[in-house]
Amino acid sequence: MLLMHVLEKTRIQLITQSDYELSSSELEAYQSLVQRRVLGEPIAYLTGQREFYSLTLQVTPDVLIPRADTELLVDLALQYAPARSSLLDLGTGSGAIAVALAHERPDLQVWACDISSAALTVAQRNADAHQCNIRFLVSDWYAGLPDMLWDTIVSNPPYIEQHDSHLGQGDLRFEPVDALTDHADGLTAYRNLIAGAPQRLLAGGWLLLEHGYDQAQAVRTLLATQRFTQIQSWCDMNGIERVSGAQLKT
Repeated sequence: MLLMHVLEKTRIQLITQSDYELSSSELEAYQSLVQRRVLGEPIAYLTGQREFYSLTLQVTPDVLIPRADTELLVDLALQYAPARSSLLDLGTGSGAIAVALAHERPDLQVWACDISSAALTVAQRNADAHQCNIRFLVSDWYAGLPDMLWDTIVSNPPYIEQHDSHLGQGDLRFEPVDALTDHADGLTAYRNLIAGAPQRLLAGGWLLLEHGYDQAQAVRTLLATQRFTQIQSWCDMNGIERVSGAQLKT
């Protein structure tokens, strides 16, 4: 993958052009990337891109690397978002969720926000690359949003507990820590998102939230404290409850 990136060749081209000799600059660039990978830096940051929902997205160290598990959240939003309706992606990061939804459903009016202006720069580039019309806003969850209601709200917020050992392992060491953890019990964002949703959702609208492998029950309990019905969780490809959501009572 690193060699494909440096030479701008496909995997097939690497095989069919196996006698190609790297120039000194190409070799230097390749060796530099290999060394960074040896030190653990994620390949997505080394190549500057990651595939998500069959789309090639730009990623930088300012945003989380999109993961396949999050495609479940996109699937559910596509299922529950009414035709020609509005949708809000809170904490959009790279824009992966918003771009995938806008690309699949051009009928949707997609809004997306993030507290990080650097992340929104990446998200806007991804939207432009895939010709998606998305309204991006700098906002700390609901705080900076206009006074309006949405049909569907989705989010993949920071949910790792502050002392979780995984934060010091693997790819997570290189990803923006504020996008990974709430620096508390992992549920701070859900309390804010769920408490504020009834004032931001249209009656009958859905709130869909990705969460950690062991947080489904806690998120469902929080949903039960508000005016929600049809509270449920959905499993990812590994059979783990990965997304929980509910419909605002009419």
